[in-house]
Amino acid sequence: MRVFVTGASGFIGSATVRELIGAGHSVLGLARSDEAAAIVAAAGAEVYRGSIDDLDSLHAGAAAAEGVIHTAFNHNFATFVANCEADRGVIEALASALEGSDRPLVVTSGTGFHKENHRAAEFKSHPRLATEETAGKVAARGVRTSVVRLPPSVHGEGEHGFVPMIIAAAREKGASAYVGDGLNRWPAVHRLDAARLFRLALEKGAGEAWYHGVGDEGVEFKTIAEAIGRHLQLPVVSKAQVDAGAHFGFLGGFAGVNCPNTSVLTQELLGWKPVGMGLIEDIEAGHYFGA
Repeated sequence: MRVFVTGASGFIGSATVRELIGAGHSVLGLARSDEAAAIVAAAGAEVYRGSIDDLDSLHAGAAAAEGVIHTAFNHNFATFVANCEADRGVIEALASALEGSDRPLVVTSGTGFHKENHRAAEFKSHPRLATEETAGKVAARGVRTSVVRLPPSVHGEGEHGFVPMIIAAAREKGASAYVGDGLNRWPAVHRLDAARLFRLALEKGAGEAWYHGVGDEGVEFKTIAEAIGRHLQLPVVSKAQVDAGAHFGFLGGFAGVNCPNTSVLTQELLGWKPVGMGLIEDIEAGHYFGA
């Protein structure tokens, strides 16, 4: 299958490109810069110059493919709501090229704070509600649409997300922290497991389907803080929720959240099984801390 992948040079997208090519697919990878194009080409994909801001280029890229995986997203949390709204247009542009065919569209969302098998219509506070609503709308028009929901921590070498942010806060403040008793749990998945799930959703996914890419169902935040403290040789301390923002920055609003999740149904439906190292094992491997 010839697959158009947005975010093809990114942390998750580049792993997905390699997974697809390793399974015998060919990939048309979206790249907005020379640097991104070099990453896409090095992975063995055909470079397609464009961006998620150019909806016409997205439509044309999808029209040239037999399936689409959409992993691109603007992760600037200062404009998060606007970025989610912009994703509506991206999904519509991709879907418009696939209508009237059985070509699959796989869209990325998050597990948020909800359990396996919940549909977008069943909750109103989902952080990617705009994404999920639009995926549901294009599925209702007959586009074979699957949504892959990823947990807050998608980890692995080269990550620039939550774990590096928590480490940076510990370095800056001179202590590795958790909120309250630290027993709140975060789900996580290794990026290579996530990449394999995207491929399976493309190959086997049913129309209007939601899949959860959860490896660790819930890692206690205190355990994460302790692993970071050991590597940085820093004290591990508890912070009251009112003080979390001062330590973690914008992550302060999330650090105390309890949001365990599961992929039991996804594993049954797609035959997917996470096999990569867990979050704590990955932190203990040392690559998050540089030389």
